Amino acid sequence: MSKKMLKFTDIGQQNPPKREIDLRKDDFKEIYDEFINEKATQQSSRCSQCGVPFCQVHCPLSNNIPDWLKLTAEGRLQEAYELSQSTNNMPEVCGRICPQDRLCEGNCVIEQSGHGTVTIGSVEKYITENAWANGWVKPIKVKNEINQTVGIIGSGPAGLACAEQLRTSGYKVTIYDRYDRPGGLLIYGIPNFKLEKFVVERRTKLLKDGGIKFVQNFEIGKDASLEDLRQKHDAILISTGVYKAREIDLPGNDLENIFPAMDFLTASNKKGLGDKVELFDNGKLNAEGKDIVVIGGGDTAMDCVRTAVRQNAKSVKCLYRRDKENMPGSSREVANAEEEGVEFVWLSALKEFKGKNKVESLSVNKIKLGEPDETGRRKPEVQKDSHFEVRSDMVIKALGFDPEDLPNLFGSKDLQVSRWGTIKTDFDTMETNLPGVFAAGDIIRGASLVVWAIKDGRDAAVSIKKFLKKKLSEEEKVA
Repeated sequence: MSKKMLKFTDIGQQNPPKREIDLRKDDFKEIYDEFINEKATQQSSRCSQCGVPFCQVHCPLSNNIPDWLKLTAEGRLQEAYELSQSTNNMPEVCGRICPQDRLCEGNCVIEQSGHGTVTIGSVEKYITENAWANGWVKPIKVKNEINQTVGIIGSGPAGLACAEQLRTSGYKVTIYDRYDRPGGLLIYGIPNFKLEKFVVERRTKLLKDGGIKFVQNFEIGKDASLEDLRQKHDAILISTGVYKAREIDLPGNDLENIFPAMDFLTASNKKGLGDKVELFDNGKLNAEGKDIVVIGGGDTAMDCVRTAVRQNAKSVKCLYRRDKENMPGSSREVANAEEEGVEFVWLSALKEFKGKNKVESLSVNKIKLGEPDETGRRKPEVQKDSHFEVRSDMVIKALGFDPEDLPNLFGSKDLQVSRWGTIKTDFDTMETNLPGVFAAGDIIRGASLVVWAIKDGRDAAVSIKKFLKKKLSEEEKVA
């Protein structure tokens, strides 16, 4: 064991410093400063190098965390980066937005023993940013190009990860996306204060430089059907994500100034990218000077409340039907929102939207938590005669996302979906009922984490390669 490790008894846990609250509320820059070299080395040295690394076990990508922490502690940063990126196509993204408190850091052995977790995410971000700064991140160089093509529908994390893996193996890859920029949720769904857009743009540029072709503003079902793409390519991956907002059927739901979360976040991100956004420019999707209420308790709700703060809202409230301990979102994001002035109205459930033409207030019931349901979470129960009013000029619904009706959208009625609308795939191969058509990411698992989408994209690439090798072999036999 290196003498540089096992320092957790002498050195306390330390995260990179946050920018001052008043400063970070005034802009959309990331709120965490980066580690300096000394601190990254020091914090990495706290790793206990345990025999069963639960941080790695609880990482969807099975990242070799203890190994690259050791390399970082020893100052071997290029090796640390190379090891990190060998299992993760976007370590700079995961280091910023993964809910480490629920995954690797939350399961750190020294955290369980009371010494405070190793700050894994911050170190991951640090070594990757060093790699970019030092020119260690290189475009894909294909030595032996294979004359087979793969079409990928959707340029979010699952599609990008799969594309990189396939291109590295020599396949020709084209990514089709209905938006004007690649990146999907990473570009339009996640605010800059968590993930600045240059991080995504330099990654997609790297993939373009490696020979991956991007076709933007292209809608399957309008510009071409799924069957058209099947005829054009040897294999297809569907990685569209899930973007259809869940609705709540309550009185007043049709009033003006009630918006789905993605509409609000997309408008804000587009403005940050310098686009003209009519609904933002005319004030409709701009929170400035308004009493904002966000309904929901996940990470998307946290993105919305913190975006509203930065748009200079008059007040920002978050309604959630359970208590703080039972929120599905990252506890770190909740803490950041509280620091920035967001008011959380716990144990509250919307009863009715009120107003004449546009929303003016919400009627809300108080909630108590009952017995646990089948998931182990305590059921919210309405308290009798407990309703109260909350004033609001603008309501943002962050209630989760469902899949769009892809068989109809894609003009492919034969494509099988589950009762939830997600695409049905073979559990082992990720292939749909249509031969040569695979699916990955949220479109098969429902709305989930970026790290799981990357994992799915990598797994799909393995199955697609097996399929293409078999197909080529069969064609050669016929020839």
